[in-house]
Amino acid sequence: MHHPFWGVVIKGGRRIDRAETGLHRARKTMVIATALYRGSHLVAGGAVVAQHQRDRLFPWLALGAAVAATALIWFMAARHRRLVSWAVGLDVLAIGCLLPFGAYAWGGAHAQESIAWVMLLGGSSSAMAAVAFRARLLAVAVVLLVVTHLAGYLLVEADASVTGAHLNALVFSAVVSWVLTWYLCRQGEQVDSANRRALAAEAQRARFAERVAHHNALHDTVLATLTAIARGGVDANTSMMRERCAREAAYLRRLVEQADDREQASEVRAALEESVRAAEALGLRVTARYHEPPAVPGEIALAMARAATEALNNVRCHAGTGHAFLTAAGDSGRLIVTVVDRGRGFAVGAAGGDGAGASAGTEASGGSARPPGPARPGAGGIGLDRSVHARMRGVGGRAFVDSAPGEGVRVELRWPG
Repeated sequence: MHHPFWGVVIKGGRRIDRAETGLHRARKTMVIATALYRGSHLVAGGAVVAQHQRDRLFPWLALGAAVAATALIWFMAARHRRLVSWAVGLDVLAIGCLLPFGAYAWGGAHAQESIAWVMLLGGSSSAMAAVAFRARLLAVAVVLLVVTHLAGYLLVEADASVTGAHLNALVFSAVVSWVLTWYLCRQGEQVDSANRRALAAEAQRARFAERVAHHNALHDTVLATLTAIARGGVDANTSMMRERCAREAAYLRRLVEQADDREQASEVRAALEESVRAAEALGLRVTARYHEPPAVPGEIALAMARAATEALNNVRCHAGTGHAFLTAAGDSGRLIVTVVDRGRGFAVGAAGGDGAGASAGTEASGGSARPPGPARPGAGGIGLDRSVHARMRGVGGRAFVDSAPGEGVRVELRWPG
């Protein structure tokens, strides 16, 4: 369940933050503070009406209007994750400016004691205006509240000390709220800036580590091969040397293709590269392509890579071909990794316990058929069942295996499922 105001997904009893910024946390804090401030005024007003004005209709209507205006502000804040200017402006005009005159005209509030609770609501209107408005509009709102409240107290002939204290509270509610908003937002922006710098430094360290890893890999593979050929120590025309050169050329091609989007989904790509290198070390030629895979948690990337490793092992051991294709891509935030071969394939339901695969069109995570074509659940081999299917189920993903005789095998890994 997603809660729009708090910015989290509540799943399985856990709160998963959706990249909440420091600025958003500052605004959320002020929304909560002003809501509590208004709530205290509503409680005080309800006590006064229930105790002294319960026989009159208008005080109850006024209290209901104040509650409705507060609920509207809170509802809009939950939708937009901040106080919305027009909702606060409506509260300032209706509750802060007009309601005192309505209480005087129709509510029988002709004394300072009977009108005080209505005036009190203006203080929370002033505080919310300081959070929602810019400086000029805030100044206009405060002036309107001061003028109307001064007029209201003059109508009931309130004491000067009471009037002065109330107007002072009215103004300083806005001042204190504005200062707190400014300070918290400034601190939130500084936290966000520090986080951005930390992420940039981490990305730089990751790029350096990746360069070191590529340097070591190039030194141990491509450079060693070229040096051996240049010195005449090996025959470059043998089938074994040609296969080795083909694997290393594929590695260089992937390295060039990754240069433009190196910063994106580095964990996914690095984990899958380990799987590709492991398969190539065992003699399987792998053509890998990465089409902007989304960033996922490290444990997810590792599980996907291990499942891909087992799929590549199945190609090497059972497909009857020395070439496989691995693709990693994103689809609406979902990570999809596919391993395809053009080997012998197998018939529907023909895969037994030899690890060759699963029945064509079988969904690995649930055993249900994946259209088109019939499927027999539970026909997966030991390798796919234990290493592919189980790994994907364990992290909330899914695996699909499609095959037909003479048409190879296609293993698709998805996260989330």
